[in-house]
Amino acid sequence: MATQDVTPLDVERIRADFPILEREIDGQQLVYLDNAATSQTPERVIDAISDYYREYNANVHRGIHQLSQEASIAYEEAHDRVAEFIGADGREEIVFTANTTQAMNTVGYAWGLNELGPGDEVVLTEMEHHASLVTWQQIAKRTGAECKYIPITEDGYLDMAAARELITDDTEMVSVVHVSNTLGTVNPVSELADIAHDHDSLIFVDGAQSVPHQPVDVKAMDCDFFAFSGHKMCGPTGIGALYGKEHILEEMEPYLYGGDMILKVTFEDSQWNELPWKFEAGTPNIADGIAFAEACDYLDDIGLERIHRHEQQLAEYAYDRLTEWDDVEVYGPPGDDRAGLVAFNLETTHAHDLSSILNDYAVAIRAGDHCTQPLHDVLGTAASARASFYLYNTREEVDALVEAVDEARQLFA
Repeated sequence: MATQDVTPLDVERIRADFPILEREIDGQQLVYLDNAATSQTPERVIDAISDYYREYNANVHRGIHQLSQEASIAYEEAHDRVAEFIGADGREEIVFTANTTQAMNTVGYAWGLNELGPGDEVVLTEMEHHASLVTWQQIAKRTGAECKYIPITEDGYLDMAAARELITDDTEMVSVVHVSNTLGTVNPVSELADIAHDHDSLIFVDGAQSVPHQPVDVKAMDCDFFAFSGHKMCGPTGIGALYGKEHILEEMEPYLYGGDMILKVTFEDSQWNELPWKFEAGTPNIADGIAFAEACDYLDDIGLERIHRHEQQLAEYAYDRLTEWDDVEVYGPPGDDRAGLVAFNLETTHAHDLSSILNDYAVAIRAGDHCTQPLHDVLGTAASARASFYLYNTREEVDALVEAVDEARQLFA
């Protein structure tokens, strides 16, 4: 995957921003390689949360007093900042959710239950995260629609010829993961958007594994919906965002009621608030929303192109080291054409056992199906080990991973 030349990251300086990276486990320096699940949080994002609670903790949009005004302004500006971060037109197109999963469910319930019916189709991919696959699977069951799946090739790419056949005039929604959290595949979402729109279908892009790691422009992508989570991009847990084109969100009915999503209520009926508030029922996650915006600032200050290139180099290095052994299988595209993660299996060792052994060396990875059980069925394995990299990881940490894997190889030889 070719990228333009960018200034290398000063990783040691970046690591100083993350206090948890100083932690030792049983006297060994922590090597944190589980970033696709949850990234670590820099001091300035932690400070944004504590500043809110220390200085202006109040509910938003409901008070005339000073604290409420300050909280409301900060929360609204956080929507503006997140919109800017992904190239949306403004806060009207950004709904704060708990995470990517809730964003998927918001569209499933608010759009899918009203728009889908017998004869309609939802096209997904074999590499979808459960957040996408299960949501549309269950919405289809309730509405009588049908789910179809774009297959993957042997080397972990989407079969685009099959995609063009599967997406037809019966397709109402295409839901595709931007970057696979298991294979590391970066999918051609703009091309899929063109195909979908040629058939008057909408497209929903799961950006949980792309937004933290590379520049994203939803307008250039021309997706109709896009979702991502704060906790994977140096932000706090419990906050994420749903992007939707404004005219589509305007037409959608909310599915959660009460609190700030209301404009006017009578005993007979209710009117909904303007966007994005009509989809944010009840007291929102104010502190984490503000910190979410701070995480966007932090990543932009470092530079997404630089982060992207750094991770690619680490992933390629890890791929090359791990594939030196015949008894290690690495899943997905070649090392020079993948996002910053590597999922693999050791022939003699279950992924859970391997992860436990690596933990003895203070190397933290993920083991399991990574919320992609159907994909693992396609791959012919129940689970895999996954090392995923971020802006603060180093080649030396990749070496520590490989050395620990080799210890496991020797143990189970």
